Amino acid sequence: MAITSANQLELLQTAEAVAREKMIDPGLVVEAMEESLARAAKSRYGSEMDIRVSIDRKTGKATFTRVRTVVEDEELENYQAEMTVEQARQYLESPAIGDQYVEEIPPVEMGRIAAQSAKQVILQKVREAERDRQFEEFKDRAGTIINGVVKREEYGNVIVDVGAGEAILRRNEKIGRESYRPNDRIRCYIKDVRREVRGPQIFLSRTAPEFMAELFKMEVPEIYDGIIEIKAVARDPGSRAKIAVISYDGSIDPVGACVGMRGSRVQAVVNELQGEKIDIIPWNEDQPTFLVNALQPAEVSKVVLDEEAGKIEVVVPEEQLSLAIGRRGQNVRLASQLTNLDIDIMTEEEESARRQKEFEARTKLFIETLDLDEFFAQLLVSEGFTNLEEVAYVELDELLVIDGVDEGTAEELQARARDYLEAQAKAALDNARSMGVEDSLIEFEGLTPQMVEALAKDDVKSLEDFATCADWELAGGWTTVDGERVKDDGILEPFGVSLEEAQNFVMTARIVLGWVDPEELISEEEPVEGEEQEAEA
Repeated sequence: MAITSANQLELLQTAEAVAREKMIDPGLVVEAMEESLARAAKSRYGSEMDIRVSIDRKTGKATFTRVRTVVEDEELENYQAEMTVEQARQYLESPAIGDQYVEEIPPVEMGRIAAQSAKQVILQKVREAERDRQFEEFKDRAGTIINGVVKREEYGNVIVDVGAGEAILRRNEKIGRESYRPNDRIRCYIKDVRREVRGPQIFLSRTAPEFMAELFKMEVPEIYDGIIEIKAVARDPGSRAKIAVISYDGSIDPVGACVGMRGSRVQAVVNELQGEKIDIIPWNEDQPTFLVNALQPAEVSKVVLDEEAGKIEVVVPEEQLSLAIGRRGQNVRLASQLTNLDIDIMTEEEESARRQKEFEARTKLFIETLDLDEFFAQLLVSEGFTNLEEVAYVELDELLVIDGVDEGTAEELQARARDYLEAQAKAALDNARSMGVEDSLIEFEGLTPQMVEALAKDDVKSLEDFATCADWELAGGWTTVDGERVKDDGILEPFGVSLEEAQNFVMTARIVLGWVDPEELISEEEPVEGEEQEAEA
């Protein structure tokens, strides 16, 4: 596309044609032409010159100008594009730093090489404008479903034509062994839209849990209208899925609405997902109740929830165990994803054996530490006492309800428990000091001698060491390795320190050391008036 200064109207016609073809603003194409003409003029007059080109949007006439900027004497470097105040006096009446002198120069006739260079500049600008338009069009569509046509398959990844551009469905985002041929129609979830050097990248998915949620939204009008809400989705793509729903209208059954007449609604979703079996579960705010629903079709005898650890124990009859776990652990895995809890499943016999073991261990503890006979120790355990602290510091009345325990016996029990605990604390403190623990850590409020001893064994021996610990190092936590959740043991986890308590410990230590200003923390935590109103809303 050779552009010369003569065919002026042709410039505008070309710009409009390119803009229509690429669906971009004609002004962007004209700007690209101006830049390409300026580049061609620089190659003719000199690359150091500041040459600018302006194309009239009505007539197509290209005006070539040379710009020289007024600078201070010591800053003058480019004589072709800059001049001093003294030099500028011959062109301007009262020049000042920053003023520009603009003079028109003769237009250039572009040869073959210059025209080719200009064409490259225009094409580059057009491509950039096209990418920007594509990104703007799709950036707000992330999280929605799109229909496209398969263009080709590359190394297992499917390239999809989505109308105004191309998107990619990666191999690991396809369901099972799905294969597509060119011109096949495909429905996908837009997982992510990213602006990259080679243009916007649109990433599609058919395995995302959100894909199933969006399909249900399309099939179930009540979900689209907000009467029914999808609270959680867990999928084993191509095999099985669980979806939890709740209805905000008492007259509408959320499960029935999602299933549809004779299963028509859920069947439409199943067909799109290559026959993936879907369990539709009523959502419940009470986690144990919700878990019982999530483990369907297995029947659950008992649920024990440990909220601090985010863990739950489920007891099922022996004949229901394989059904609750599911093939290759699928049922319990999906229920765990759905409830966001770690689930331990055991039979009634296993739970009974474990409880008996715990009973024996606690009985033994009381026999050895409080010098009691077996019968009396069993009485304590039966009444719900699990450790020495409970015996030592409980209200006296709670001991008096035990058969055969009078006030004197209760006081003796508490005295023995306190003596034993104090002896243990002294031994732990002596051991910690022998390992070189500083007083600043020993005297830190909230840490028991046993905790200090445990910290010392992990080489935390000063308040400075303690203040640099992460909360999960103290309280423990979970990390995901190769898709499996792995437990990280915390230093203070055996003492029942929660993650929130660990955060408070560390932050208090940093405030004591002067590393953190408490006033700044308060100002960060206090919401401004607008935020407070928004939070209330």
